[in-house]
Amino acid sequence: MITTRYARTGDVSIAYQVTGDGPVDIVYLPGWVSNVEVMWEEPETAAFLQRLASFSRLIAFDKRGTGMSDRVAPDQLPGLEVRMADLAAVMEAAGSNRATLMGHSEGGNLAILYAATYPDRVDKLILIGSYARRIWSEDYPWAPTREERQAEVRAAAQGWGEPEDYVGWIAPSRAGDLPFVQWLGRYLRLSATPRDAATLLEMNSQIDTTMILPSIQVPTLCVYKTRDVDVKVEEGRWIAGRIPTARLVEIDSADHWLAGEGSDQLLDAVEEFVTGQHPPARSTRMLTTVLFTDIVGSTVRASEMGDEAWRRLLESHHALVRNEISRFHGREISTAGDGFLATFDGPARAVRAGQAITAGVTALGLQVRAGVHTGEVELVGDDIAGLSVHIGARIAALGGPGEVLVSRTVKDLVAGSGLEFADRGEHPLKGVPEPWRVYAALAEA
Repeated sequence: MITTRYARTGDVSIAYQVTGDGPVDIVYLPGWVSNVEVMWEEPETAAFLQRLASFSRLIAFDKRGTGMSDRVAPDQLPGLEVRMADLAAVMEAAGSNRATLMGHSEGGNLAILYAATYPDRVDKLILIGSYARRIWSEDYPWAPTREERQAEVRAAAQGWGEPEDYVGWIAPSRAGDLPFVQWLGRYLRLSATPRDAATLLEMNSQIDTTMILPSIQVPTLCVYKTRDVDVKVEEGRWIAGRIPTARLVEIDSADHWLAGEGSDQLLDAVEEFVTGQHPPARSTRMLTTVLFTDIVGSTVRASEMGDEAWRRLLESHHALVRNEISRFHGREISTAGDGFLATFDGPARAVRAGQAITAGVTALGLQVRAGVHTGEVELVGDDIAGLSVHIGARIAALGGPGEVLVSRTVKDLVAGSGLEFADRGEHPLKGVPEPWRVYAALAEA
């Protein structure tokens, strides 16, 4: 478990965390708002942070007025000078004399100013989707106009914490990921109050670090997404062109969110920049547990109900299945008609997810069967392939209404988990060289 600690700066407490024990300190300066505890609750974001901590000692903190740090009165929200003192206090409390600063979005401005002011305390500077000015001008045409910015301020004050209002420009690739959208709303609400979110937007509108960029002397990496609608890639090119030591990396993605589309390429660039070494090639094969589900008798049921009624029922089914996959920490791989393929890093969780799905859909008047198998799969982009995928699909096809069938591999791996099984015998599986013994998972008492 990661412990949240506090650094004192004047009479204000700044929440921070230290993760990892690598040879290099990275201080992560978040954007607009943050919460150092809630950020670990979202699997992709947690994986992003864990990857950073795998080659560094990662120091993350909430700026004053946000997250776990002290809230302050509206007329006391800090400018960059106060935030530099807060950053220094966090580094001192964490025992960091020198560090690489990684600023995302608004956090980049603090990183820029600190690196230019205290080059003796900064090894390197990383700017990710950062801006230097937040109001349009003829010589900085990528920022919102003052009127557009005021509209953003009003929207924050009136509809704060409504994730649908933000996911479209923060992380459009994950707009259909219901657990992420729900988490994003929680993250925003626990990062700032509506009043503070709006006031921070107002304050950030006054930031202008354009004149400081040529003063940066530490090695700098600028990473920008080519389709980011919040901070344009052209803006990043302009910023990188004015920092004498900068190297620019462009990633094909529309997500402003750190852990969105393109995060692997982003992390590869950061790791190489920080460590001076190319990241080790990630294997295209991995051991995982696959879960297949499909609705029994779906064709007949769809014909009886008609297209519109069947579509609405499928939407309810899909929402239930996705909720259970998320609840048991699985990852949806694909959906084809009325069936799902998901992966889990533990076979017991996959079995219990299958049981929860088969039990839950009965309230919708549906019957689902599921199949679970653990084996090595090949990673093909966001999809998976290989013999283990075929085995899982064939086992699922053997199931009856409400059954969760598993391979012997799964049964052996979950010994001691409390799960019990009934032997369903050996079965030839189409396309699989040898027959497989299959078991039915029994409902837990």
